[in-house]
Amino acid sequence: MNTRIYTSKKMTKNSEAYKKVPSTDSMPPHQNLDDMNGSLAKGKLSHRNGSLNNNPEGKEALKDRNLGHVNLKKRVGLLSGICLIVGTMIGSGIFISPKGVLAGTGSVGLSLLVWVGCGIISLFGALSYAELGTLITKSGAEYAYLHEAFGPFHKTLGPIPAFLFAWTSVLILKPALFGVVSMSFALYTTEPFFECGPPDVLVKIVSIVCLLFVSTINCYSVKLATKVQNFFTAAKLIAIAVITIGGFVYMGRGEVEEINTGFQDSVQSPSLIALAFYDGLWAYDGWNNLNYITEEIQNPRRNLPLAIMIGIPLVTVCYLFTNLSYLTVMTRAELLQSTAVAATWGDRVLGVAAVFIPISVALSTFGAANGSCFTGGRLTFVAAREGHLPQVLSYVHLKKFTPLPSLLVSTFLAALMVLLGDIFALIDFFSFTAWMFYGSTMAALLVLRYTMKDVERPYKVPIILPISVLCVSIYLVIAPIINDPRIEFLYAFIFVISGLVFYVPFVVMKKSLPYTDTVTKFIQLVLWCAPSKYESEIIAD
Repeated sequence: MNTRIYTSKKMTKNSEAYKKVPSTDSMPPHQNLDDMNGSLAKGKLSHRNGSLNNNPEGKEALKDRNLGHVNLKKRVGLLSGICLIVGTMIGSGIFISPKGVLAGTGSVGLSLLVWVGCGIISLFGALSYAELGTLITKSGAEYAYLHEAFGPFHKTLGPIPAFLFAWTSVLILKPALFGVVSMSFALYTTEPFFECGPPDVLVKIVSIVCLLFVSTINCYSVKLATKVQNFFTAAKLIAIAVITIGGFVYMGRGEVEEINTGFQDSVQSPSLIALAFYDGLWAYDGWNNLNYITEEIQNPRRNLPLAIMIGIPLVTVCYLFTNLSYLTVMTRAELLQSTAVAATWGDRVLGVAAVFIPISVALSTFGAANGSCFTGGRLTFVAAREGHLPQVLSYVHLKKFTPLPSLLVSTFLAALMVLLGDIFALIDFFSFTAWMFYGSTMAALLVLRYTMKDVERPYKVPIILPISVLCVSIYLVIAPIINDPRIEFLYAFIFVISGLVFYVPFVVMKKSLPYTDTVTKFIQLVLWCAPSKYESEIIAD
Protein backbone atom coordinates (compact mmCIF):
# COMPACT_ATOMS: atom_id res chain seq x y z
CA MET A 1 0.00 0.00 0.00
CA ASN A 2 1.25 3.39 -0.90
CA THR A 3 1.40 5.51 2.24
CA ARG A 4 2.32 9.13 2.48
CA ILE A 5 4.79 9.95 5.24
CA TYR A 6 5.69 13.54 6.00
CA THR A 7 9.34 14.39 5.85
CA SER A 8 10.46 17.16 8.12
CA LYS A 9 10.64 19.45 5.09
CA LYS A 10 7.03 18.74 4.15
CA MET A 11 5.91 19.13 7.72
CA THR A 12 7.56 22.52 7.91
CA LYS A 13 5.97 23.54 4.63
CA ASN A 14 2.51 22.47 5.74
CA SER A 15 2.94 24.09 9.12
CA GLU A 16 3.74 27.36 7.38
CA ALA A 17 0.75 26.92 5.09
CA TYR A 18 -1.71 26.30 7.89
CA LYS A 19 -0.38 28.33 10.76
CA LYS A 20 -3.02 30.97 10.08
CA VAL A 21 -5.78 28.60 11.04
CA PRO A 22 -7.82 29.91 13.99
CA SER A 23 -7.21 27.82 17.06
CA THR A 24 -9.42 29.07 19.86
CA ASP A 25 -12.97 30.18 20.32
CA SER A 26 -11.92 33.54 21.77
CA MET A 27 -10.47 35.00 18.60
CA PRO A 28 -12.81 37.41 16.82
CA PRO A 29 -13.20 36.81 13.08
CA HIS A 30 -11.61 40.13 12.17
CA GLN A 31 -8.41 39.51 14.15
CA ASN A 32 -5.22 39.23 12.10
CA LEU A 33 -4.34 35.57 12.30
CA ASP A 34 -0.65 36.28 11.78
CA ASP A 35 -0.63 37.18 15.48
CA MET A 36 -0.99 33.48 16.22
CA ASN A 37 2.37 32.48 14.82
CA GLY A 38 4.43 33.13 17.89
CA SER A 39 2.00 31.50 20.26
CA LEU A 40 1.65 28.45 18.03
CA ALA A 41 5.39 27.97 17.86
CA LYS A 42 5.65 28.14 21.66
CA GLY A 43 2.66 25.86 22.15
CA LYS A 44 0.90 28.39 24.43
CA LEU A 45 -2.37 29.39 22.84
CA SER A 46 -4.94 30.86 25.21
CA HIS A 47 -8.70 31.20 25.02
CA ARG A 48 -11.47 32.73 27.07
CA ASN A 49 -11.41 29.92 29.63
CA GLY A 50 -7.67 30.03 30.17
CA SER A 51 -4.70 28.28 28.65
CA LEU A 52 -5.36 25.81 25.86
CA ASN A 53 -2.64 23.66 27.41
CA ASN A 54 -4.93 23.10 30.42
CA ASN A 55 -7.66 21.71 28.17
CA PRO A 56 -7.26 18.02 27.21
CA GLU A 57 -9.04 18.50 23.87
CA GLY A 58 -7.02 21.64 23.30
CA LYS A 59 -3.77 19.73 23.82
CA GLU A 60 -4.82 17.20 21.18
CA ALA A 61 -5.69 19.98 18.78
CA LEU A 62 -2.41 21.77 19.46
CA LYS A 63 -0.41 18.60 18.81
CA ASP A 64 -2.14 18.15 15.47
CA ARG A 65 -1.71 21.80 14.53
CA ASN A 66 2.03 21.47 15.04
CA LEU A 67 1.83 18.97 12.16
CA GLY A 68 -0.18 21.48 10.14
CA HIS A 69 -3.53 19.72 10.39
CA VAL A 70 -6.21 18.30 12.67
CA ASN A 71 -7.39 14.69 12.48
CA LEU A 72 -10.45 12.76 13.55
CA LYS A 73 -9.93 10.78 16.73
CA LYS A 74 -10.38 7.06 17.39
CA ARG A 75 -13.52 7.07 19.50
CA VAL A 76 -15.54 4.14 18.12
CA GLY A 77 -15.08 0.89 20.02
CA LEU A 78 -16.31 -2.62 19.29
CA LEU A 79 -19.75 -2.14 20.86
CA SER A 80 -20.33 1.13 19.03
CA GLY A 81 -19.20 -0.50 15.78
CA ILE A 82 -21.72 -3.32 16.21
CA CYS A 83 -24.47 -0.83 17.07
CA LEU A 84 -23.65 1.24 13.97
CA ILE A 85 -24.01 -1.80 11.72
CA VAL A 86 -27.18 -3.10 13.37
CA GLY A 87 -28.69 0.35 13.84
CA THR A 88 -28.31 1.40 10.21
CA MET A 89 -29.38 -1.96 8.75
CA ILE A 90 -32.56 -2.20 10.83
CA GLY A 91 -34.64 0.86 10.01
CA SER A 92 -38.39 0.93 9.61
CA GLY A 93 -38.83 -1.65 6.84
CA ILE A 94 -39.01 -4.76 9.02
CA PHE A 95 -41.72 -3.07 11.12
CA ILE A 96 -43.77 -1.46 8.36
CA SER A 97 -43.62 -3.55 5.19
CA PRO A 98 -41.50 -6.71 5.18
CA LYS A 99 -43.79 -8.25 2.55
CA GLY A 100 -41.73 -7.85 -0.63
CA VAL A 101 -39.91 -11.13 -0.08
CA LEU A 102 -43.10 -13.06 0.73
CA ALA A 103 -44.88 -11.63 -2.31
CA GLY A 104 -41.95 -12.56 -4.53
CA THR A 105 -41.60 -16.13 -3.27
CA GLY A 106 -45.23 -17.11 -2.72
CA SER A 107 -44.60 -19.37 0.29
CA VAL A 108 -43.53 -19.16 3.91
CA GLY A 109 -40.68 -21.64 3.60
CA LEU A 110 -39.10 -20.08 0.52
CA SER A 111 -39.47 -16.55 1.92
CA LEU A 112 -37.59 -17.52 5.09
CA LEU A 113 -34.86 -19.14 3.00
CA VAL A 114 -34.52 -15.94 1.00
CA TRP A 115 -34.23 -13.87 4.20
CA VAL A 116 -31.41 -16.12 5.40
CA GLY A 117 -29.80 -16.15 1.95
CA CYS A 118 -29.80 -12.35 1.85
CA GLY A 119 -28.10 -12.33 5.24
CA ILE A 120 -25.41 -14.69 3.95
CA ILE A 121 -24.80 -12.57 0.83
CA SER A 122 -24.56 -9.44 3.00
CA LEU A 123 -22.13 -11.23 5.32
CA PHE A 124 -19.99 -12.27 2.33
CA GLY A 125 -19.89 -8.69 1.13
CA ALA A 126 -19.14 -7.27 4.57
CA LEU A 127 -16.34 -9.79 5.22
CA SER A 128 -14.80 -8.80 1.88
CA TYR A 129 -15.00 -5.19 3.03
CA ALA A 130 -13.34 -6.26 6.29
CA GLU A 131 -10.31 -7.43 4.32
CA LEU A 132 -10.23 -4.14 2.44
CA GLY A 133 -10.73 -2.11 5.62
CA THR A 134 -7.88 -3.80 7.47
CA LEU A 135 -5.60 -3.53 4.43
CA ILE A 136 -6.47 0.10 3.60
CA THR A 137 -7.18 1.80 6.92
CA LYS A 138 -8.77 4.87 5.37
CA SER A 139 -12.34 5.92 5.97
CA GLY A 140 -14.70 6.25 3.02
CA ALA A 141 -15.43 2.56 2.27
CA GLU A 142 -15.97 2.10 -1.49
CA TYR A 143 -14.40 5.43 -2.32
CA ALA A 144 -11.12 4.62 -0.57
CA TYR A 145 -10.90 1.11 -2.01
CA LEU A 146 -11.70 2.11 -5.58
CA HIS A 147 -9.16 4.93 -5.34
CA GLU A 148 -6.39 2.66 -4.03
CA ALA A 149 -7.13 -0.19 -6.46
CA PHE A 150 -7.58 1.69 -9.74
CA GLY A 151 -5.93 5.04 -9.09
CA PRO A 152 -2.33 3.85 -9.68
CA PHE A 153 -3.12 2.44 -13.15
CA HIS A 154 -3.43 5.85 -14.80
CA LYS A 155 -3.01 9.36 -13.47
CA THR A 156 -6.16 10.65 -15.17
CA LEU A 157 -8.38 7.63 -15.79
CA GLY A 158 -7.52 5.61 -12.67
CA PRO A 159 -9.34 7.79 -10.11
CA ILE A 160 -12.55 8.02 -12.20
CA PRO A 161 -14.41 5.08 -10.51
CA ALA A 162 -13.77 6.57 -7.07
CA PHE A 163 -14.79 10.05 -8.23
CA LEU A 164 -18.03 8.82 -9.83
CA PHE A 165 -18.88 6.92 -6.66
CA ALA A 166 -18.34 10.06 -4.56
CA TRP A 167 -20.28 12.16 -7.09
CA THR A 168 -23.31 9.84 -6.99
CA SER A 169 -23.25 9.03 -3.29
CA VAL A 170 -22.57 12.51 -1.93
CA LEU A 171 -25.16 14.22 -4.12
CA ILE A 172 -27.87 11.53 -4.31
CA LEU A 173 -27.55 8.23 -2.42
CA LYS A 174 -26.42 9.32 1.04
CA PRO A 175 -28.58 12.44 1.46
CA ALA A 176 -31.59 10.62 -0.07
CA LEU A 177 -31.24 7.77 2.42
CA PHE A 178 -30.82 10.24 5.29
CA GLY A 179 -33.93 12.07 4.11
CA VAL A 180 -36.03 8.92 3.63
CA VAL A 181 -35.30 7.65 7.14
CA SER A 182 -36.13 11.08 8.58
CA MET A 183 -39.43 11.10 6.68
CA SER A 184 -40.23 7.63 8.03
CA PHE A 185 -39.61 9.00 11.52
CA ALA A 186 -41.90 11.95 10.78
CA LEU A 187 -44.69 9.72 9.45
CA TYR A 188 -44.69 7.43 12.48
CA THR A 189 -44.55 10.25 15.03
CA THR A 190 -47.37 12.28 13.45
CA GLU A 191 -49.69 9.55 12.15
CA PRO A 192 -51.31 8.71 15.55
CA PHE A 193 -52.68 12.26 15.72
CA PHE A 194 -54.51 12.19 12.36
CA GLU A 195 -57.19 9.66 11.41
CA CYS A 196 -56.78 10.33 7.68
CA GLY A 197 -53.02 10.65 7.78
CA PRO A 198 -50.85 13.67 8.60
CA PRO A 199 -50.63 16.56 6.10
CA ASP A 200 -47.57 16.53 3.85
CA VAL A 201 -46.42 19.92 5.12
CA LEU A 202 -46.32 18.69 8.70
CA VAL A 203 -44.43 15.53 7.70
CA LYS A 204 -41.82 17.62 5.93
CA ILE A 205 -41.47 20.00 8.86
CA VAL A 206 -40.96 17.15 11.34
CA SER A 207 -38.51 15.53 8.90
CA ILE A 208 -36.45 18.71 8.73
CA VAL A 209 -36.48 19.02 12.53
CA CYS A 210 -35.25 15.41 12.75
CA LEU A 211 -32.49 16.10 10.22
CA LEU A 212 -31.32 19.20 12.06
CA PHE A 213 -31.42 17.55 15.49
CA VAL A 214 -29.47 14.50 14.33
CA SER A 215 -26.97 16.69 12.51
CA THR A 216 -26.47 18.82 15.62
CA ILE A 217 -25.65 15.71 17.65
CA ASN A 218 -23.11 14.54 15.07
CA CYS A 219 -21.54 17.98 14.70
CA TYR A 220 -21.21 18.43 18.45
CA SER A 221 -19.48 15.21 19.46
CA VAL A 222 -18.49 11.82 18.07
CA LYS A 223 -18.85 10.32 21.54
CA LEU A 224 -22.38 11.69 21.88
CA ALA A 225 -23.31 10.42 18.41
CA THR A 226 -22.06 6.91 19.25
CA LYS A 227 -23.92 6.92 22.58
CA VAL A 228 -27.11 7.95 20.79
CA GLN A 229 -26.54 5.17 18.26
CA ASN A 230 -25.97 2.61 20.99
CA PHE A 231 -29.12 3.65 22.87
CA PHE A 232 -31.44 3.59 19.87
CA THR A 233 -29.99 0.31 18.60
CA ALA A 234 -30.71 -1.22 22.00
CA ALA A 235 -34.27 0.17 21.81
CA LYS A 236 -34.95 -1.41 18.41
CA LEU A 237 -33.48 -4.74 19.55
CA ILE A 238 -35.82 -4.68 22.55
CA ALA A 239 -38.75 -4.10 20.18
CA ILE A 240 -37.68 -7.04 18.02
CA ALA A 241 -37.24 -9.18 21.14
CA VAL A 242 -40.83 -8.36 22.18
CA ILE A 243 -42.13 -9.32 18.73
CA THR A 244 -40.05 -12.51 18.76
CA ILE A 245 -41.20 -13.56 22.24
CA GLY A 246 -44.82 -12.85 21.29
CA GLY A 247 -44.41 -15.13 18.29
CA PHE A 248 -42.93 -17.92 20.39
CA VAL A 249 -45.82 -17.63 22.84
CA TYR A 250 -48.30 -18.08 19.99
CA MET A 251 -46.28 -21.03 18.67
CA GLY A 252 -46.47 -22.58 22.13
CA ARG A 253 -50.24 -22.31 21.91
CA GLY A 254 -50.18 -24.23 18.65
CA GLU A 255 -50.75 -21.24 16.34
CA VAL A 256 -48.56 -22.63 13.56
CA GLU A 257 -51.03 -23.23 10.75
CA GLU A 258 -49.42 -20.74 8.40
CA ILE A 259 -45.87 -21.89 9.17
CA ASN A 260 -46.88 -25.50 8.53
CA THR A 261 -47.76 -24.63 4.93
CA GLY A 262 -44.00 -24.69 4.33
CA PHE A 263 -43.16 -24.41 0.63
CA GLN A 264 -46.74 -24.64 -0.57
CA ASP A 265 -47.47 -22.21 -3.46
CA SER A 266 -43.77 -21.42 -3.98
CA VAL A 267 -43.04 -19.64 -7.25
CA GLN A 268 -41.10 -21.65 -9.81
CA SER A 269 -39.62 -18.82 -11.85
CA PRO A 270 -35.92 -18.21 -11.10
CA SER A 271 -36.29 -14.58 -12.17
CA LEU A 272 -39.08 -13.97 -9.63
CA ILE A 273 -37.05 -15.59 -6.86
CA ALA A 274 -34.07 -13.45 -7.82
CA LEU A 275 -36.24 -10.32 -7.58
CA ALA A 276 -37.31 -11.46 -4.10
CA PHE A 277 -33.61 -11.49 -3.21
CA TYR A 278 -33.42 -7.93 -4.52
CA ASP A 279 -36.16 -6.85 -2.08
CA GLY A 280 -34.51 -8.74 0.77
CA LEU A 281 -31.06 -7.31 0.15
CA TRP A 282 -32.52 -3.80 0.22
CA ALA A 283 -33.60 -4.53 3.82
CA TYR A 284 -29.99 -5.55 4.60
CA ASP A 285 -28.51 -2.40 3.10
CA GLY A 286 -26.08 -0.76 5.51
CA TRP A 287 -23.77 -3.75 6.00
CA ASN A 288 -20.88 -1.63 4.70
CA ASN A 289 -21.41 1.40 6.91
CA LEU A 290 -18.68 0.67 9.45
CA ASN A 291 -16.07 0.92 6.69
CA TYR A 292 -16.95 4.60 6.24
CA ILE A 293 -15.39 5.41 9.62
CA THR A 294 -12.35 3.10 9.69
CA GLU A 295 -10.02 5.89 10.82
CA GLU A 296 -12.17 6.44 13.91
CA ILE A 297 -12.35 2.79 14.99
CA GLN A 298 -10.19 1.75 17.91
CA ASN A 299 -7.94 -1.12 16.82
CA PRO A 300 -9.64 -1.48 13.41
CA ARG A 301 -7.64 -4.56 12.45
CA ARG A 302 -9.44 -6.44 15.21
CA ASN A 303 -12.68 -4.57 15.80
CA LEU A 304 -13.75 -4.04 12.18
CA PRO A 305 -13.97 -7.75 11.23
CA LEU A 306 -15.28 -8.68 14.68
CA ALA A 307 -18.08 -6.10 14.59
CA ILE A 308 -19.11 -7.38 11.15
CA MET A 309 -19.04 -11.03 12.29
CA ILE A 310 -21.32 -10.17 15.22
CA GLY A 311 -23.54 -7.47 13.72
CA ILE A 312 -24.71 -9.01 10.45
CA PRO A 313 -25.60 -12.49 11.82
CA LEU A 314 -27.48 -10.68 14.60
CA VAL A 315 -29.52 -8.74 12.02
CA THR A 316 -30.19 -11.96 10.08
CA VAL A 317 -31.51 -13.68 13.20
CA CYS A 318 -33.67 -10.63 14.00
CA TYR A 319 -35.20 -10.62 10.51
CA LEU A 320 -35.82 -14.38 10.58
CA PHE A 321 -37.51 -14.42 13.99
CA THR A 322 -39.54 -11.28 13.27
CA ASN A 323 -40.99 -12.77 10.08
CA LEU A 324 -41.70 -16.05 11.88
CA SER A 325 -43.59 -14.11 14.55
CA TYR A 326 -45.62 -12.18 11.98
CA LEU A 327 -46.61 -15.40 10.21
CA THR A 328 -47.57 -17.00 13.49
CA VAL A 329 -50.07 -14.24 14.26
CA MET A 330 -51.21 -13.38 10.69
CA THR A 331 -51.96 -15.29 7.54
CA ARG A 332 -49.99 -14.64 4.36
CA ALA A 333 -52.92 -12.76 2.85
CA GLU A 334 -53.26 -10.53 5.92
CA LEU A 335 -49.54 -9.78 5.98
CA LEU A 336 -49.53 -8.85 2.29
CA GLN A 337 -52.56 -6.57 2.71
CA SER A 338 -51.32 -4.77 5.83
CA THR A 339 -49.78 -1.33 5.36
CA ALA A 340 -48.10 -1.49 8.78
CA VAL A 341 -47.37 -5.12 9.62
CA ALA A 342 -45.90 -4.56 13.08
CA ALA A 343 -48.88 -2.36 14.07
CA THR A 344 -51.30 -5.09 12.99
CA TRP A 345 -49.27 -7.61 14.98
CA GLY A 346 -49.31 -5.30 18.01
CA ASP A 347 -53.09 -4.83 17.91
CA ARG A 348 -53.61 -8.61 18.05
CA VAL A 349 -50.91 -9.56 20.53
CA LEU A 350 -50.31 -6.58 22.80
CA GLY A 351 -53.83 -5.17 23.05
CA VAL A 352 -53.84 -1.87 24.93
CA ALA A 353 -50.01 -1.94 24.96
CA ALA A 354 -49.94 -1.83 21.15
CA VAL A 355 -48.77 1.79 21.33
CA PHE A 356 -45.37 0.24 22.06
CA ILE A 357 -45.01 -0.59 18.35
CA PRO A 358 -45.24 2.92 16.80
CA ILE A 359 -42.95 4.22 19.55
CA SER A 360 -40.46 1.49 18.71
CA VAL A 361 -40.61 2.29 14.99
CA ALA A 362 -40.03 5.98 15.73
CA LEU A 363 -37.00 5.11 17.90
CA SER A 364 -35.71 2.73 15.24
CA THR A 365 -35.94 5.28 12.44
CA PHE A 366 -34.33 7.99 14.56
CA GLY A 367 -31.39 5.68 15.30
CA ALA A 368 -31.08 4.81 11.62
CA ALA A 369 -31.09 8.53 10.77
CA ASN A 370 -28.27 9.11 13.24
CA GLY A 371 -26.21 6.33 11.68
CA SER A 372 -26.88 7.61 8.16
CA CYS A 373 -25.72 11.09 9.12
CA PHE A 374 -22.62 9.74 10.87
CA THR A 375 -21.42 7.69 7.90
CA GLY A 376 -22.62 9.94 5.06
CA GLY A 377 -20.64 12.89 6.35
CA ARG A 378 -17.45 10.80 6.42
CA LEU A 379 -17.70 9.98 2.72
CA THR A 380 -17.90 13.68 1.85
CA PHE A 381 -14.99 14.33 4.21
CA VAL A 382 -12.70 11.70 2.65
CA ALA A 383 -13.53 12.58 -0.97
CA ALA A 384 -12.74 16.25 -0.25
CA ARG A 385 -9.48 15.30 1.45
CA GLU A 386 -8.40 13.49 -1.72
CA GLY A 387 -9.20 16.56 -3.85
CA HIS A 388 -12.38 15.23 -5.47
CA LEU A 389 -14.61 17.73 -3.68
CA PRO A 390 -13.95 21.26 -2.39
CA GLN A 391 -11.09 21.00 0.08
CA VAL A 392 -12.95 22.87 2.81
CA LEU A 393 -15.31 19.89 3.17
CA SER A 394 -12.37 17.88 4.58
CA TYR A 395 -11.80 20.31 7.45
CA VAL A 396 -12.23 19.23 11.06
CA HIS A 397 -13.49 21.24 14.03
CA LEU A 398 -10.57 22.26 16.20
CA LYS A 399 -12.11 21.29 19.54
CA LYS A 400 -14.80 18.70 18.76
CA PHE A 401 -12.81 16.80 16.11
CA THR A 402 -15.90 16.32 13.96
CA PRO A 403 -15.98 16.85 10.16
CA LEU A 404 -18.27 19.84 10.61
CA PRO A 405 -18.40 21.25 7.02
CA SER A 406 -19.11 17.86 5.43
CA LEU A 407 -21.85 17.07 7.95
CA LEU A 408 -23.53 20.41 7.30
CA VAL A 409 -23.44 19.89 3.52
CA SER A 410 -24.89 16.37 3.84
CA THR A 411 -27.70 17.67 6.04
CA PHE A 412 -28.44 20.54 3.65
CA LEU A 413 -28.73 18.18 0.66
CA ALA A 414 -30.99 15.80 2.60
CA ALA A 415 -33.24 18.69 3.68
CA LEU A 416 -33.38 19.95 0.10
CA MET A 417 -34.54 16.53 -1.13
CA VAL A 418 -37.19 16.32 1.58
CA LEU A 419 -38.57 19.74 0.67
CA LEU A 420 -38.43 19.66 -3.11
CA GLY A 421 -38.69 16.15 -4.50
CA ASP A 422 -40.23 12.69 -4.43
CA ILE A 423 -37.38 11.23 -2.46
CA PHE A 424 -38.79 7.68 -2.42
CA ALA A 425 -38.90 7.54 -6.23
CA LEU A 426 -35.36 8.91 -6.33
CA ILE A 427 -34.15 6.03 -4.15
CA ASP A 428 -35.94 3.50 -6.39
CA PHE A 429 -34.29 4.73 -9.56
CA PHE A 430 -30.80 5.04 -8.07
CA SER A 431 -30.76 1.83 -6.01
CA PHE A 432 -29.23 -0.15 -8.90
CA THR A 433 -26.24 2.22 -8.87
CA ALA A 434 -25.48 1.19 -5.29
CA TRP A 435 -25.03 -2.41 -6.42
CA MET A 436 -22.98 -1.22 -9.37
CA PHE A 437 -20.48 0.27 -6.91
CA TYR A 438 -20.65 -2.75 -4.58
CA GLY A 439 -19.64 -4.90 -7.54
CA SER A 440 -16.88 -2.47 -8.49
CA THR A 441 -15.52 -2.71 -4.95
CA MET A 442 -15.45 -6.51 -5.15
CA ALA A 443 -13.49 -6.12 -8.39
CA ALA A 444 -11.15 -3.73 -6.54
CA LEU A 445 -10.47 -6.42 -3.94
CA LEU A 446 -9.54 -8.88 -6.70
CA VAL A 447 -7.24 -6.29 -8.27
CA LEU A 448 -5.54 -5.58 -4.93
CA ARG A 449 -4.96 -9.31 -4.44
CA TYR A 450 -2.69 -9.00 -7.47
CA THR A 451 -1.20 -5.51 -7.13
CA MET A 452 -0.63 -5.75 -3.35
CA LYS A 453 -0.12 -9.48 -3.04
CA ASP A 454 2.98 -9.11 -0.85
CA VAL A 455 1.34 -6.75 1.65
CA GLU A 456 0.41 -8.35 4.96
CA ARG A 457 -3.34 -8.68 5.44
CA PRO A 458 -4.55 -8.81 9.05
CA TYR A 459 -7.74 -10.42 7.76
CA LYS A 460 -8.21 -12.30 4.49
CA VAL A 461 -11.36 -13.86 3.05
CA PRO A 462 -11.59 -16.86 0.70
CA ILE A 463 -11.52 -15.59 -2.88
CA ILE A 464 -14.89 -17.20 -3.59
CA LEU A 465 -16.65 -14.67 -1.33
CA PRO A 466 -15.90 -11.48 -3.33
CA ILE A 467 -16.42 -13.36 -6.60
CA SER A 468 -19.88 -14.47 -5.41
CA VAL A 469 -20.85 -10.96 -4.36
CA LEU A 470 -19.54 -9.60 -7.66
CA CYS A 471 -21.82 -11.99 -9.58
CA VAL A 472 -24.79 -11.07 -7.40
CA SER A 473 -24.04 -7.37 -7.92
CA ILE A 474 -23.99 -7.73 -11.70
CA TYR A 475 -27.37 -9.41 -11.61
CA LEU A 476 -28.88 -6.83 -9.26
CA VAL A 477 -27.77 -4.03 -11.54
CA ILE A 478 -29.34 -5.66 -14.59
CA ALA A 479 -32.44 -7.31 -13.08
CA PRO A 480 -34.58 -4.25 -12.26
CA ILE A 481 -33.81 -2.69 -15.64
CA ILE A 482 -34.80 -5.84 -17.54
CA ASN A 483 -37.81 -6.61 -15.34
CA ASP A 484 -39.28 -3.10 -15.51
CA PRO A 485 -37.42 -0.96 -18.05
CA ARG A 486 -38.10 2.73 -17.52
CA ILE A 487 -36.53 5.88 -18.88
CA GLU A 488 -35.72 6.96 -15.32
CA PHE A 489 -33.01 4.28 -15.09
CA LEU A 490 -31.31 5.86 -18.11
CA TYR A 491 -31.54 9.27 -16.47
CA ALA A 492 -29.91 7.87 -13.34
CA PHE A 493 -27.05 6.37 -15.37
CA ILE A 494 -26.59 9.63 -17.27
CA PHE A 495 -26.38 11.46 -13.95
CA VAL A 496 -23.64 9.09 -12.77
CA ILE A 497 -21.42 9.62 -15.81
CA SER A 498 -22.21 13.35 -15.93
CA GLY A 499 -19.78 13.68 -13.06
CA LEU A 500 -17.01 13.57 -15.68
CA VAL A 501 -18.08 17.07 -16.74
CA PHE A 502 -16.77 18.29 -13.38
CA TYR A 503 -13.95 15.76 -13.04
CA VAL A 504 -11.96 17.06 -16.00
CA PRO A 505 -11.74 20.77 -15.12
CA PHE A 506 -11.72 20.59 -11.32
CA VAL A 507 -9.74 17.38 -10.66
CA VAL A 508 -7.61 16.78 -13.74
CA MET A 509 -6.93 20.40 -14.66
CA LYS A 510 -7.20 21.57 -11.02
CA LYS A 511 -9.26 24.63 -11.87
CA SER A 512 -11.03 26.49 -9.09
CA LEU A 513 -13.93 28.88 -8.92
CA PRO A 514 -13.31 32.58 -8.26
CA TYR A 515 -13.03 33.55 -4.59
CA THR A 516 -12.56 29.94 -3.50
CA ASP A 517 -9.77 30.90 -1.09
CA THR A 518 -11.82 33.74 0.37
CA VAL A 519 -14.82 31.47 0.95
CA THR A 520 -12.58 28.77 2.46
CA LYS A 521 -11.03 31.22 4.93
CA PHE A 522 -14.44 32.56 5.85
CA ILE A 523 -15.77 29.04 6.54
CA GLN A 524 -12.69 28.28 8.64
CA LEU A 525 -13.30 31.37 10.75
CA VAL A 526 -17.02 30.79 11.18
CA LEU A 527 -16.86 27.05 11.87
CA TRP A 528 -13.48 27.00 13.69
CA CYS A 529 -12.15 24.18 11.57
CA ALA A 530 -8.76 23.30 10.10
CA PRO A 531 -7.38 21.06 7.32
CA SER A 532 -6.98 17.32 7.89
CA LYS A 533 -4.57 14.80 6.45
CA TYR A 534 -4.50 11.01 6.39
CA GLU A 535 -1.20 9.73 7.73
CA SER A 536 -0.37 6.07 8.26
CA GLU A 537 1.52 6.71 11.47
CA ILE A 538 -1.51 8.49 12.92
CA ILE A 539 -3.95 5.80 11.90
CA ALA A 540 -1.77 2.86 12.90
CA ASP A 541 -2.52 1.30 16.25
